[in-house]
Parts: sequence; structure tokens; C-alpha cells
Amino acid sequence: MKLLTKEIKAKLEKNRNMGWQEAKPIVKFFNPVGSAKWLIGEIEEDGDTMFGLCDLGMGEPELGYVSLKELAGVDLGQGLKIERDLYWTANKTMQEYADEARQTGRIQNYDNP
Repeated sequence: MKLLTKEIKAKLEKNRNMGWQEAKPIVKFFNPVGSAKWLIGEIEEDGDTMFGLCDLGMGEPELGYVSLKELAGVDLGQGLKIERDLYWTANKTMQEYADEARQTGRIQNYDNP
């Protein structure tokens, strides 16, 4: 599966001009065999560096940068890779997700319809 479509990338580029606190994340990536999740809100001009809420499943989610190429290159074994959640839609701002994740120690899963 392609992690970013042209439409998603365009939305991430548009978000780059907003303050991250007010912007809603555009895409969610996850590890299908682990607890890691990424809520991504923007992408830099280089087309690789993305900003968002990163939760590697160790109880300390943080805002930061992640490489699209690195996420796409993660080999989880048995042909599995990092995936894009096709059914996820943000219903909060990045700031609200970050505040909640800091309180609970993880990105919550209950946003899916």
C-alpha cells in the first residue's frame, strides 16, 4: 500500500502553512503487528520530512518529525509494512491529540467510525 496519495500529500502541504496546534492531523499510520502509531499533520517541502504526533508504544508519545521514506522502508517481516489507516478521520486538533496522548501515555484508538 502506498502511504501517501497525491490528495493526502496536497492536504499535508496545505497544513504546513497553518500552526500545528490548530490544524487537524491528515493521516494516521500504524504498525499492524505492534502498537506504534503516527498522526501526521504536515509535510515539508522536501516531500519526505513529516510532522506529527509519534507514538512508538513505549508510553511516551511526542510531537516531532518522521521520514516518509523511513516509514515506508520499515520491514516488519512476513511481507508486512507500516500501513495507512484507510478509515481514520481526525476529529480533534493536533494539540488536542497531543494533550490527550500525554495524559494517557498513548494515542487513543477510539476515533475510528
